[in-house]
Amino acid sequence: MKPDLQTRTPKARGAVTNVVSRYDSVTRHAEADGWDADDDLPTLRTEVSVERPRSLITYNRSPDLPFDRSINPYRGCEHGCVYCFARPSHAYLGLSPGLDFETKLVARPDAPDVLRAELARKSYRVAPIAIGTNTDPYQPIERDHGIMRACLEVLEGCRHPVAIVTKGTLIERDIDILSALAQRGLARVGISVTTLDVALSRKMEPRAPSPARRLTMIRRLAQAGIPVRIMASPMVPALTDPELETILAAGKDAGARTASWIMLRLPREVSPLWQEWLAVHYPNRAGRIMSKLRDMHGGRDYDARWGHRMRGEGAYAELVQHRFKIALKRFGLRETAPPMRTDLFRPPRTDSAQLSLF
Repeated sequence: MKPDLQTRTPKARGAVTNVVSRYDSVTRHAEADGWDADDDLPTLRTEVSVERPRSLITYNRSPDLPFDRSINPYRGCEHGCVYCFARPSHAYLGLSPGLDFETKLVARPDAPDVLRAELARKSYRVAPIAIGTNTDPYQPIERDHGIMRACLEVLEGCRHPVAIVTKGTLIERDIDILSALAQRGLARVGISVTTLDVALSRKMEPRAPSPARRLTMIRRLAQAGIPVRIMASPMVPALTDPELETILAAGKDAGARTASWIMLRLPREVSPLWQEWLAVHYPNRAGRIMSKLRDMHGGRDYDARWGHRMRGEGAYAELVQHRFKIALKRFGLRETAPPMRTDLFRPPRTDSAQLSLF
C-alpha cells in the first residue's frame, strides 16, 4: 500500500516525495506502517556540500534562449519550487530531483576564480552571461557563502554584461554593483512572479519570497536605475494563467520595463513530481490542468522540441500569447530590451611572475 500523500507530506518543501531519478536501477516507495499515519513527516534540514569546478561557463545553442552562455554558483535550490524545470539536473549528481534537489545543495566557492580565469583567456569572446537560468543564485544559502556577489565583482571589474533571473531578496544587497553595471548598459534583471495568490505561492514555491515581496524587489531595483523584467513564469493552465494580466500590471506599477511569459514545463522527473503535488493540493483540478498541458504538447506531458517547449502549441497556447500581446500594449511594457554593451569589456588580469609595465 502506498502512503497517503495528503497526510504524509514534508513540511515547508515543494516536492512531496524523493522521486527516483532516471539513472537509478531500483524504485523505492515509502510504506505506511500504521503508526502515526495522520502526522506530517518531520522537517527536512538543508545540507550544503562543496564542489570545486574546473570550468564554470556553460554554452548553449538553443534558439529558444536569448543568451548563449550561463553560469551557476549553486546546484539545487532551497526555494523548493515544485515546478522547477532544473530539477532533473540533480540526477547527474546521483541525487533525486525531488526532495534532494531542495535539501541537498551544492555550493561552488571557487566559482569567482574559475570565472576570472575563463574570462582572461585570449580565445574568449564577450557576450552577456546569464545567471539564474538553472538554479537561483540568490537562494538563502547565498547569505552565508557570498559566491554570487564575488562573481558579480569579477564581472564588474572587467565590465562584462550580465543578465540575472531570480526570486531572491538577497539581490538587493548587490544593488551597488548592479547599479554601477547598469549605468554602463551592462546589467539587467528578471524577477519571476508566478502568482499573486499568497496561499498558492506558499504551496507551490514554499521557501521563495512572497509575491508582494518580489514586487518590492522590482521597485527597489528600478529605483536604482537597473532595468527589470517582470517574468510571468511559469503560467499553469487552469491554475495561474487567469492572473497573467494582473501580474503584468503589478510588475509595471512596480517599475518593470519589459515582460515575458513561459508555459509550465514538465521535463523528465518534473512531471511525476508535479502530478504528486497536484494530487495533494489540487486534486479536483489535476485532471483539467494535465489535460490542457497535454493538448499543448501533442498528447504528452512535455514536448522538448525547440520552438515548442517554452509555450506549447494549439488553441490554448495561442490564446495566452494573444492575451500577453494585448497586455503589453495596455500596460506600456516591451517584450524585448535594448542589447547590452559588449565594447567595454576588458579581460581581467591574472597572476603572473612578470609584472605588468602598464
